[in-house]
Amino acid sequence: MPADPVRKVSRVILLDPQDRILLLHGFEPDDPANDWWFTPGGGVEGTETRAEAALRELAEETGITEVELGPVLWHRYCAFPFDGRRWEQDEWYFLARTSREATVTTGFTELERRTVTGARWWTSEELLSAHETVYPTRLAGLLRTLLDDGPPGAPVVLAPEIV
Repeated sequence: MPADPVRKVSRVILLDPQDRILLLHGFEPDDPANDWWFTPGGGVEGTETRAEAALRELAEETGITEVELGPVLWHRYCAFPFDGRRWEQDEWYFLARTSREATVTTGFTELERRTVTGARWWTSEELLSAHETVYPTRLAGLLRTLLDDGPPGAPVVLAPEIV
């Protein structure tokens, strides 16, 4: 069976005025105990740009459209099993800011309705002390560096994550 092509993905590091980051909580459909937190985002569709995909995915997954989209912070390759298949992704992480905190899930896909259980705003300190699984796995340190030093001059290439 041929492997699926590498999926182009745009993800959003969404910060509120208190510098909290919004993460979604999800789980493996066949094993709800296998759960994790992750940034909003998803696959690029058709001819849209990575930035357009980031904004569309953010709106679909959170209902938040009032954002200032900033630069690409990080690039990451990852591969993982999910919902009975193997996913390979080339992910770009965009910085975005919003003053809106309320989220809605009316734009979820069928798979997201089955596997995403909520959203939460995290402080950097909460993320650094969390014992839960968070993707990308170095997000707590990356967020702390972002808040301390500001966005990098050019996107940082993160180490690949293969699960």
